[in-house]
Amino acid sequence: MAVDTAAEAMAPVMAFALVGALGVGSQWAAWRLRMPAIVLMLVAGVVIGPVLGVFDPARDIGPLMGPIISIAVAIILFEGGLTLNFHSLQDAQKGVKRLVFIGAPLGWLTSALALRYGAGLSWESAAVFGGIMIVTGPTVIAPLLRTARLSRRPAALLQWEAIVNDPIGALAAVLAFSVVLVLNTTTTPGEAAADLLTGIGFATLLGWAAGGGLSKSFKRGYVPEFMKVPVLFSLLLAVFAVSDFVLHESGLLAVTIMGIVIANAKLPSYEELRRFKEHATVLLVSGVFILLAASLDFAALRQLDMRAIAFVALVVLVARPLTVLVSLLGSGIPYREQVLVAFTGPRGVVLVAVAGLFGERLLALGFEDAALIAPLAFVLVAVTVVLHGFTLAPFARFLGLTGADTPGVVIIGGSPWTTGFAEALKKAQVPVLMTDPNFGNLRGARTAGIETFSGDILSEAAEQRVELVSYATLVAATSNDAYNTLVATDLAPEFGRDNVFQVMREKSESARHQLPRTLGGRKFGPEETHAGMNGLIRAGWTFRVTRLTEEFSFEQWRANRPQSKLIARISPAGEIKLIRRDEDVKGAPGVRIIAPPCRYLTLTLAVSVLNRDEPNSEGRPKR
Repeated sequence: MAVDTAAEAMAPVMAFALVGALGVGSQWAAWRLRMPAIVLMLVAGVVIGPVLGVFDPARDIGPLMGPIISIAVAIILFEGGLTLNFHSLQDAQKGVKRLVFIGAPLGWLTSALALRYGAGLSWESAAVFGGIMIVTGPTVIAPLLRTARLSRRPAALLQWEAIVNDPIGALAAVLAFSVVLVLNTTTTPGEAAADLLTGIGFATLLGWAAGGGLSKSFKRGYVPEFMKVPVLFSLLLAVFAVSDFVLHESGLLAVTIMGIVIANAKLPSYEELRRFKEHATVLLVSGVFILLAASLDFAALRQLDMRAIAFVALVVLVARPLTVLVSLLGSGIPYREQVLVAFTGPRGVVLVAVAGLFGERLLALGFEDAALIAPLAFVLVAVTVVLHGFTLAPFARFLGLTGADTPGVVIIGGSPWTTGFAEALKKAQVPVLMTDPNFGNLRGARTAGIETFSGDILSEAAEQRVELVSYATLVAATSNDAYNTLVATDLAPEFGRDNVFQVMREKSESARHQLPRTLGGRKFGPEETHAGMNGLIRAGWTFRVTRLTEEFSFEQWRANRPQSKLIARISPAGEIKLIRRDEDVKGAPGVRIIAPPCRYLTLTLAVSVLNRDEPNSEGRPKR
């Protein structure tokens, strides 16, 4: 039973703590469960809000809710602008450009029509909401792509579209709302046009000037490194407030343009700024979503009835496919890939956040139907996330557009020991890709029939040619510890930090020459460096695949081979888990080796380094 009395209202500080805990907690739980965080955040917000009545934003936060959501949305849109790098777009595939330049306006139109004739909204509400609906949600599409293991081209199309259309959808919604606002607050068409041009022009100029000025000050060293993020954040708020003062809600346009300018300024400290916006976005997106979910009114949801069904059906089955198929017409992309992209369009939290904000603004202007925008946004997000989450993988398999069914391993660095490790994985039917900038280092891998890529894994060429989505684990194992650390750090967000490993670093005589311990991948395998591992291979050690059975358990394997160094274990499903260097495997029974769904050890594979000869007293193989 909901709590409505002011006496039982939650203290604002407690309310903020609850929102933060639920938002971040939902993100963490989604990571552990390998599912879109938006589902858990929706459930958490609805449970504490309309279901239990524990938290009511209007009651517990009161007048602070509006400004908080406005500032949060401004930072979210700035983050979207910060991802729009025109250089990257130029290097993107032809299909991506078509989805942006043709698909975005066409998607805006078809979405507005679906809202007008499906949901029954006014043209004003449909135009504003339809703009933000072209955003497919980069935070949602990424885990879906990794789960479905799509082939490279359709995965790249979906990922690039989500990234690039994020700020474009925001701009469309902001422009549409600006037009609606001016038309409803002025008396004559001339005044409306003057106010609109003044507001949009001022917001554009302010955003461009702020982004350009900040970029120049960073490049010239006017701002110290430790002050860059605080200066950026303060300027962001100032730009939003000043622009909003000139024309209400034009601040969103200004900060988006500011982000785009900074993204294309080629700042040397861009990575630091990118990390800031990623962290800020995680906190703000989850917080805003929890607030909006807790504010849901079941009465408003009941008002949707058949119109909501018609609206979602039109978006999923008509608007989205029509937009994509028309945009990719004549692009040369195979029709199967076009169909997959056309019927894959999950919406994310940015849609809900921006739609909820503009819904309140339109409602304040007198558009009563705007009260349906937030419920419609929640319904669309929930349906598309669940629908595509369950259907994308089987639909891709039906079309023959999936990568390897078994999660693979990317090994960075060609050498005798990495080649031996790759051969063992291949024998265990685990997909392996070995990369190295030196073509000659991959000679042994090519001879063994292992898939290779000659080049820098961090290069644009690798981005275009290597299907990283087909691999779940990365091992950085070149002879260069600095390069290993760079690769592991850079690709950790792509694979997940728990799935990125690197060979033990060489110890330096000077502490100041040591690489930071906070960077790089997790340690694994024997306590040997790259040179040490190759030394073991030259001494006669080899990689073997041992099948554990009921008769031959892990304890027996360990007793028979006390000097063996466990490298990895593979579940019956083919999932590989590398063993950390400091991981305690002695006390682990067979359960540590076998996957939980299996009752017996007969199907379990363990990849281990085995000594070909009897070890000596030092644990080294005899010569």
